[in-house]
Amino acid sequence: MNNKFQHIQLKYLIIAFALGALVFGALIPIGSSFIKASDDSSESSEKNEAEKPLYWVAPMDANYRRDEPGKSPMGMDLVPVYQDSSSSIDEGVGTIRISADVVNNLGVRTATVKKDILNNEIKTVGYVTYDEDKLHHIHPRVDGWIEKLYVKTTGAMVTKGQPLYDIYSPQLVNAQEELLLALSRNNQRLITAAKNRLVALQLPKSAIEEIQRFKNVKQSITFYAPHNGVVENLNIREGFYVKPGATLMSIGDLSQVWLEAEVFERQATQVHQGSPVTLTMDYLPGKAFLGEVDYVYPVLAKQTRTIKVRIRLDNRHGQFKPNMFAQVVIHASDNQERLVIPKEALIRTGNQSRVVLALGDGHFKSVEVSSGRFDQYFVEILSGLYEGDDVVTSAQFLLDSESSKSSDFMRLHHSVKSQEDRESEPASKAETSGVINVLMPQHNMANISREAIAKWNRPAATMDFIFAESIDLNELQVGDNIDFSFEIRDGDFVITHFSLSVKQE
Repeated sequence: MNNKFQHIQLKYLIIAFALGALVFGALIPIGSSFIKASDDSSESSEKNEAEKPLYWVAPMDANYRRDEPGKSPMGMDLVPVYQDSSSSIDEGVGTIRISADVVNNLGVRTATVKKDILNNEIKTVGYVTYDEDKLHHIHPRVDGWIEKLYVKTTGAMVTKGQPLYDIYSPQLVNAQEELLLALSRNNQRLITAAKNRLVALQLPKSAIEEIQRFKNVKQSITFYAPHNGVVENLNIREGFYVKPGATLMSIGDLSQVWLEAEVFERQATQVHQGSPVTLTMDYLPGKAFLGEVDYVYPVLAKQTRTIKVRIRLDNRHGQFKPNMFAQVVIHASDNQERLVIPKEALIRTGNQSRVVLALGDGHFKSVEVSSGRFDQYFVEILSGLYEGDDVVTSAQFLLDSESSKSSDFMRLHHSVKSQEDRESEPASKAETSGVINVLMPQHNMANISREAIAKWNRPAATMDFIFAESIDLNELQVGDNIDFSFEIRDGDFVITHFSLSVKQE
């Protein structure tokens, strides 16, 4: 009886154990799902928090910030700015993050820092002048009166041996009488001395022979052109009294001319005697002329801070006229590879140059660089970048404005002002774009057609701007499009930094 009861009890224990195992097995996946769901919810919350923008900023005014999306004073959509602390990128101070869609909307473009040979084409302007080696000045060696003038106007063409003017001079009359006296005495020494005196007074050889032949004194002596050329600086008229040393006229030989151009002092080391030159002229469109640098002047012009360069041109066909204007390209010789970036990537301020580094994954940072030589498209980087780095070439003004507020070369302890504080500050700074119409490097000024400034309700205008003293204008040319920031100082519009802009095609 006891054995039977124990057997039944054991049977129920086995059944209870089996049911317990079944229930436990069913609860395990439910618990796992609950834990996983909790973890996913936590991760999603953290991800959403990380992707939440810090603030929204106006594309053209980095000081205009809002805590929510909206429009800038210029009517543009505000741009979100992120701070991603979980990124694997070593951001450092001054690194910012912009979302991919905003990067695309802003048209951010980048270029890779590389080593390349600069195309050292120095573009400048020049003016055609007379070849001073072939420019002859006509001076009398006696006092006298101009009896007759054969050349009436400046610019007249003359040929060698053509009469220029007749002069009456008592000195010439006396010198002729001395020759006749020596001839009458048949004294060879006196004859030679008298003839030499007439030669010293520039009496033409034909006139001396005529005096000897006809034994007659000429009251007026005719003087002739010493060579072919164009009359320049005609300073006499019939009846004028002239003295020795006076310049009666100049005759320039146009078979060869000079073209004088100017280069900035920082470009002078790239120009040497023999450097090839290409020039074009407006009056001969589509035609280019070749030449070479004949001489580099050793003196710097004090007012323009430029050095004059002389180019000798063959002009046997007479296509070059004195005072003509020419566009000049000097091909400087330099085959050295240098670390370069596009010129538009460089941002110049009053006391430094910098670029915006593209770190990848929407991260950007402004860094200070030292620049060197440049050509039409690229600028040499002496320090601050490495080969293979990526730099921003468009929309870099906004990125630089954001990054430089906390970058290690700017204000390390910068405090962000409230919106009320910023609105109460005087509106003395602005950023805009424009086209250079006139450059005045001697005055550190430029005339620029700028775009409208919405925050001041100012329409587009053409006006003069002063560049900060530390800004180098050498790389700028008339017609360049630039993005720039300026301040109003004592009524003057002062550009504090700029970069060359690239027009979207």
